[in-house]
Amino acid sequence: MTDNDKTIKALTAPLTAKDFASDQEPKWCPGCGDHSVLQQLKQVLPELGVTPENIVFLSGIGCSSRLPYYLATYGVHGIHGRALPMATGLKIARPELSVWVGTGDGDALSIGGNHFIHTLRRNPDLNVLLFNNEIYGLTKGQYSPTSKIGLKTVTSPSGVIDQPFNTAALTIGSGGSFFARAFDRDGKLLRTILKRAAEHKGTSLVEIYQNCPIFNNAAFEAFATLDSKADNTIYVEQGKPLVFGKNKNRGIMLDGFTPIVVDLDKDDLSTSDLWLHDESDINKASILARFADDESLPRPIGVFYAENRATYEDALADQIKDSQQNGYGTLEQLLKGENSYEIKSAVV
Repeated sequence: MTDNDKTIKALTAPLTAKDFASDQEPKWCPGCGDHSVLQQLKQVLPELGVTPENIVFLSGIGCSSRLPYYLATYGVHGIHGRALPMATGLKIARPELSVWVGTGDGDALSIGGNHFIHTLRRNPDLNVLLFNNEIYGLTKGQYSPTSKIGLKTVTSPSGVIDQPFNTAALTIGSGGSFFARAFDRDGKLLRTILKRAAEHKGTSLVEIYQNCPIFNNAAFEAFATLDSKADNTIYVEQGKPLVFGKNKNRGIMLDGFTPIVVDLDKDDLSTSDLWLHDESDINKASILARFADDESLPRPIGVFYAENRATYEDALADQIKDSQQNGYGTLEQLLKGENSYEIKSAVV
């Protein structure tokens, strides 16, 4: 085999996780859930059929925002809370690129909160991974916008009194076209959701429950251990009933707009009586999002909502094309408008 043959074979060989791994060693703490997210990303990216040079990861500030360093793609480590507008601008300028954002609950929902809601309503084709550990990890353990009430931290020594953001409800309420929730320890499901998010045309928002072993350890333990997760989580799948429990004998029914937990055996019910999950139903997705506010309900995991609608960059391109075809005038003429006037100095 000649050197040229070897080069051709290398260029045409299927991509693997190694093709997306950079030469940088992750600087996350041992036991941090970010390691798992990175590993699953490297497994999913080769399956998308996009070469590394056509993928860009952008981030703001925080532990999660180190993500671009550890992937052999293009990357931008931006400033606090500003990853989403940077990503939107990039997608407008280079719509052919696969654009990803790595952000955290503090970066996205605090200083970046305004960008968060407006990006969702605009719907540029971005893949947003929101690492939620319910704490500020990089800056040493201050409470974040998703920290639970009562949590004692360095900035809330008597306990958090702020009502936490519900990421799912905020996303859907802001006009998001795709929301899913995953868990760092469930690698198989995380890979499935990451691939679904990448295939979605529009802004896909994936909230990833991610453990911070230093400043907020075991925040999601109820959804993690074998002994407890069966009764505390519910995996939602398109067209399937909402069933959970160790013996799959518990489920969710709707009483009007109110979800109620039922026991299939004791209540003499079957799965056909239960709520069927429909990713296209925004009303049910909104109810599902609020499960996190009620401790008596299991925590949903999976794709809550997926809607196909025009992306921001496509709508903008159509508008520019229409303007060029219909002759709306130059930028100066548009700014001047039809009701402008000119002030002339009087000659004495």
